[in-house]
Amino acid sequence: MKRARCVLAMSMAAAAATAVMLTAQDELPQPTFRAEANYVRVDVFPTTRDGAPVTDLTAADFELVEDRTLQKIEQFERVVIRAVGSGEGRPEPNTVAESQRAIQDPRARVFVLFLDPKHVEQGTSRSISQTLVNTLNRLIGPDDYVGIMVPSMKLRDVTFARRTVAIENLLRNDWWGKRDSILPADETEDEYAYCYEKAAPNIGQEMILRHREQETFDALEELVVSIRNLREERKAVLAISDGWLIYRPNPNLTRPLVDAQGNPALPPPGTPPLGVDPRNGKLSTTDPNNLGEAAMRKCELDRQTLANLDDESRLRTIMDEANRSNTSFYPVDPRGLVVFDESIVPSGQVGSASANPTLRPEEENRRLIARAEGLRRLAEGTDGTAIVGTNMIEKALRRVVDDLSSYYLLGYYSTGKLDGKFHSISVRVKRPGVTVRARRGYQALREGDMARAAAAPKAVAPAAPTAESALAAAALSAVAKVVNSVRDLPLRVHVTAGWRPGANGQPVAAFWTVGEVVDRIPGADLDAMLLNDVGEIVSSAHGRVAPGTTSAIVQIVPDKPLPPGGYTMRVKSQSPGGSETVSMPVTLPPAPGASGAVFVRRGPSTANKEVPTADLRFRRSERVRVEVPSAVDVTSARLLDRTGKPMTAIPVTASTRTDADGTRWATGELLLAPLGPGDYVVEVVAGETRTLVAFRIVL
Repeated sequence: MKRARCVLAMSMAAAAATAVMLTAQDELPQPTFRAEANYVRVDVFPTTRDGAPVTDLTAADFELVEDRTLQKIEQFERVVIRAVGSGEGRPEPNTVAESQRAIQDPRARVFVLFLDPKHVEQGTSRSISQTLVNTLNRLIGPDDYVGIMVPSMKLRDVTFARRTVAIENLLRNDWWGKRDSILPADETEDEYAYCYEKAAPNIGQEMILRHREQETFDALEELVVSIRNLREERKAVLAISDGWLIYRPNPNLTRPLVDAQGNPALPPPGTPPLGVDPRNGKLSTTDPNNLGEAAMRKCELDRQTLANLDDESRLRTIMDEANRSNTSFYPVDPRGLVVFDESIVPSGQVGSASANPTLRPEEENRRLIARAEGLRRLAEGTDGTAIVGTNMIEKALRRVVDDLSSYYLLGYYSTGKLDGKFHSISVRVKRPGVTVRARRGYQALREGDMARAAAAPKAVAPAAPTAESALAAAALSAVAKVVNSVRDLPLRVHVTAGWRPGANGQPVAAFWTVGEVVDRIPGADLDAMLLNDVGEIVSSAHGRVAPGTTSAIVQIVPDKPLPPGGYTMRVKSQSPGGSETVSMPVTLPPAPGASGAVFVRRGPSTANKEVPTADLRFRRSERVRVEVPSAVDVTSARLLDRTGKPMTAIPVTASTRTDADGTRWATGELLLAPLGPGDYVVEVVAGETRTLVAFRIVL
């Protein structure tokens, strides 16, 4: 099984690196589309009531409305795709960056084949392979692009290409489904199985299933958010999954577990007890005589988190983001028509077969309905089609092929404002009996965006990815994880690592932790512990969130020199309302570098006072200041967009300040009012050191 998993991982990596494509279509006249700031393209898929595409419409048959205002259709084109063989001879993009530039052609269709291994059974993944291969061979045209993605991947790692050979090999040769595997799918599932095998296998079972659904939904949300910047036109996601149970908060999952004598069956979650490791005499949170206790504490902490999942809300968010990015989902349940949702031994594999819970028929039925309903909602909410509850999967996929092989490309000059906001679009056909699917809206540019782009130097050839864009992408990836992980939690944590002057003038390592609580009334105590890579406490400090405020900074300066590398910051808050514990990874770079920055917000929500924050989501009514620990004065600061391009029209004030303890900070401050919702990067340069930190505007 280990060998099989390795082969699968290697195959998926190869497929993602060289995803491929098919062939020839009739030559059509290619009108020239202009690209002024207010020009909008809309791809439209009209069908009859029985789902057949309508192919004889003219521009006069369409009516297009933006924000309740009728728009004039300036350009009109009918696009027909016919795939008739393999396009082996067509040149292919060699890198991810090249493929992402290639898919910006408005006449090229873009597809993502999203495989959901933990929600597809092994046998089913094998039996559906030839059907998917046949569909791709019919679906993909010579100018189309397809990429393959699994939940463990990011969209930035996906290569879009025309040829489908690597994808075909993966689908034909690998049993990529893991839902009914006899082994845990990853280390986290293995931990849950170990922790709850004896105490409560049904809890471990539900935690594994919730963990799987959370992983898939995280990937789907990342996909639809990231794909927005790749191209304006429609993107289609062919999602292969049995569906999801759409978990809601379950207070019963957090119930105390006790043994026959009424004693706690597992250690309580939160900060583990502090002790001395007899092997080296150092402080440690790990008992060398009971190494499994640390894993059990982590399981209990995860149990509290997973019990509060609200995937009903997550699904709505995914659909909203998909509509903003003009992405349609075509989910496929590869099982076909089934009677039972689970096999005799339910998926999750906690303990032995006899230890797993047996589902009642009504529960089996409820789960089947929930999975199918989730797939249908995702399709209907994004103007796609769901293929569920049918054994005629290949026939249903042929209809999807027909649906996506004939469409109309409309262009118009918007009468709306260039305000950076989302503008809704509705399209209808005047002919009776015809229904239309089209993009639901677009994100407008802002005044001056096109002028700034036109003023930029024109490159002879597309520029290769720069170190700046790579660093920006890395920073945005980090902030996306932070934003998603702290959302709606009672304790938020953000950590910055760097160096400050020591007593002898030499730099010493320092860590600044911002702890932010939801309730500002009672205040809270903050205890921060810095752990090394083996879980030993190397230093700690205490802080206080004063009553009436929500955040405080706790500074840790270890007594002994620390080597650069990876550490973990564990923060516990204690207030009259209870306690919370959050652990965050942090990297200490070589001196004099810094990892991250301290964020300070100011606006109506802070009574116009400067307040440190661990929540990297901001409003346009606020100001934000980023502070980077630095050994020298600041050189410059500027704002970049999410692709690493400078936004020179938005000024960033650069300055240097020094604390009473001698710590020097290179800062950049800006007003957020001119910016629209989205992700941004602040670059702070101090001497030879450049730091990129990202934040998100949500309103």
